[in-house]
Amino acid sequence: MQGSCVKPPISYRSVGTYYAAAHFPEEVLRSALSYKPHPGDVFIVTYPKCGTTWMQYIVHYIYTNGAPITSVEDFLRRQPWLERVGAEGLTGLPRPGSAIKSHMPYDQDRVSKHAKYIYVARNPYDCCVSFFNHFKHFPVHRFEDGTFEEFFELFMLGEVDFGSYFDHLLSWYGHRDEPNVLFMTYEDLKQDTRFWIQKVADFLGSSYGESLRHSPEAMERIVEETGVANLRRLVQMERNYQRKVLTDTPRELLPRWAVLYLDVAGDMLKRPLGGDFVRKGVVGDWRNYFTAEQTERMKRKVQDECQGTDIMQLWKHLDIC
Repeated sequence: MQGSCVKPPISYRSVGTYYAAAHFPEEVLRSALSYKPHPGDVFIVTYPKCGTTWMQYIVHYIYTNGAPITSVEDFLRRQPWLERVGAEGLTGLPRPGSAIKSHMPYDQDRVSKHAKYIYVARNPYDCCVSFFNHFKHFPVHRFEDGTFEEFFELFMLGEVDFGSYFDHLLSWYGHRDEPNVLFMTYEDLKQDTRFWIQKVADFLGSSYGESLRHSPEAMERIVEETGVANLRRLVQMERNYQRKVLTDTPRELLPRWAVLYLDVAGDMLKRPLGGDFVRKGVVGDWRNYFTAEQTERMKRKVQDECQGTDIMQLWKHLDIC
């Protein structure tokens, strides 16, 4: 299919620095762009399908010292998604003890030296496969009958939610050594989970770091609670709660971001999901999807996009370059 014209299943548009589909209402994205970080805000930033949800739960459990989640509503209130709820959805955000999920590329006009940013990167091969399964299983993407071959073309073109993987990654990579940025890879987090959980705790604040360092039982609880099986269960609870709120609450009682979302995705929300949001959580699953020709094309893409940088050294141990 190389060189063929593959069209996204739904239309995309640029809104400021965002490139997103219609299920992200323009008004909400513009609101997200307008948000001015508060001193002490913590952002969890990724390109989609690079460990966002995993890091959200890690951060939450660090804040609670491993205490179990007793309220899905409280978790969502403390872990809002900026591009879904806009600035309005961050009103009354509890501080400290919260983190703002975002897929924003680095933007010097929006990144504040008074906020903290945890950026998780994932190798492009596994990211592509995970994003494909996300597209296929969530009706809002209208890709239930799509193939990996078709999605691969879209990913290579950057015609998916939040645009080019490479543009996004490179925009943050250049700021990885700044004191308010903690840059890590999904693969390193997978390989040495306890080490990186401790790094995150120290980054959030010395009190969190010291508390976790002197509480090995809390560390073990966090590792267990953020394992794939538990994450799958927690995220299913989260999804069920969100769907029920959006579909059962009278429109006049919903916040504006939710009404706008329903206007563009309401019918899709009533359709069953085609799979789990948290899937395998492994490194190297791309080998079960990529053909030899796709592998070579991705290697050339990496070389072209990352020329002049050492960014792929992040994954030198994976033999993917």
